[in-house]
Formats: sequence, C-alpha cells, structure tokens
Amino acid sequence: MKRTTTLLLLLAIAACKPTPKKEETQQTVQEKTVETQPQYPEALSKVFDAHGGIKKWKQQHTLTYILPKPENPETHTVDLWSRKDRIDFEHFSMGFDGNDIWLLDPNQKYEGDPAFYHNLMFYFYGMPFLLADDGIVYSETEDLVFEGKSYPGIHIGYNSGVGISSKDEYVIHFDPETYQMAWLGYTVTYRTGEKSDNVKWIRYNDWQDLNGVLLPKSITWYNYEGRDILDPSSTVSFEEATISTTSKPDNFYAKPEGATVIEPKVN
Repeated sequence: MKRTTTLLLLLAIAACKPTPKKEETQQTVQEKTVETQPQYPEALSKVFDAHGGIKKWKQQHTLTYILPKPENPETHTVDLWSRKDRIDFEHFSMGFDGNDIWLLDPNQKYEGDPAFYHNLMFYFYGMPFLLADDGIVYSETEDLVFEGKSYPGIHIGYNSGVGISSKDEYVIHFDPETYQMAWLGYTVTYRTGEKSDNVKWIRYNDWQDLNGVLLPKSITWYNYEGRDILDPSSTVSFEEATISTTSKPDNFYAKPEGATVIEPKVN
C-alpha cells in the first residue's frame, strides 16, 4: 500500500512540472537559424549587392550561355542549385550528372580533360556569386593597382576536401566606388596537386543584366608580372546568355548511353 501511495505521489509531481513554453522553443529555433546563416565579409556583401544581390542569385535555377568558338562553339548549361552541368559541342558532349563526370565522344575528337573542363568556364562566368559557396575561407589581401587606380580585394581559400582542387586560390578585386567586381586573380592546382604562386589575372569590366543579376558579357585575360598587370592577352565572350528560375529535367544532365565516366584527379 505504501509503495502504491509513493508511486502516485511521484506521478503527480511529474504531472505538475511546467512544459517548455512554445515561445522558448520558437526562440531557440530562430537562434539556430541565425547562427547557420552564411556570413560574408562586409565588402563582399556590397559586391554581391552591386550585382543584384545574393538573394536574387539564389532564386535562379538554370544558367546557359554559348562560347562562340569559330571552329567548335560550346553551349554550356548549369543547374545552379545542384551544380549539374552539360556542355554540347558539335561532335561531342560532356557533363556532370550529380555523381559522375561523363564524356560522350563517339569519334574521339576531344583532346582535353573533361574532369578539369566541364565546369571551368562556369567558375569564371558565375563570378562574383560563386564566392558565396560553402567551404570558403575569406581573408584580407593588398590592393591591386592598375593604371594608377587602387582596387581593394578579398582573398578566397577553400577548406580541405572542398571540390577536386581545394588548394586553388582566388583573389577578387572591386571598384571602390561602385563595388562592382573588377579583377579576378586565380591559381590552378588540379594537374599538380601542389599550391601555386603563379596568379593569373582576368579583368571584369563588361557586364549584362540577366533576370536582375549582373553577370559578365565578356572577360579578358591579361599578361602580368606578379601583381603588375600588363597588356590584354585574350578575351572570351559569352553569347545568348540566359538565367531562369526554372530547372531542366534531371535526364538533361544524365550520362547518355555510350558515354564514358571520367575519374577526376583529387588533390
């Protein structure tokens, strides 16, 4: 009898304990949400805003453009959310289906490395917004001086294991008055696996408005000696560019029948 009375007393005490308030639960969720929001350097946020804003960029799903090479034009298509991609040439195609990089080349015309090239131009074209990707480490860098004008900059590194070339580095420099992106410095480590001190330089000064975001109409590589920018070397134009809030069906990016899976070299 005494044990029964004790049990009933314990149950009564447990029933009287206050339950967590709904407001407290909501507040905890809100705090976690705020903590997980990505944080960018203030200057980089202003660069994003000068190009239409990161919110507007993240509303887009599909990006397409053509590289008008006279002998073999390339049509590039990228899913901005999944980062699946596809490039269609006249005689062959390549892409990434979310799992594998593939090459469809029945006549064995392609002489490059699809693992290196399938999204290479996208990373140049999608600037500055691709600098909002996960796994990036931001730090300060010295100004870049060109024709007597100083362009402030931000250094971009990657956490180990991010992508297939996590040792790659970027430096973005922007106009101090408009905050539009002006220069991109970058290194390439894919083929060697070793960090490089050879920074190549691209000028961004030709923009087009696509669905509310500012993306390049063309970009120009420059000759250089270290951080001394010399004369223009070559220009790549992006024609018939479109960006859309709708996505293509998954089978658009799927590995076609007869295509070969390409294994990337992971640094």
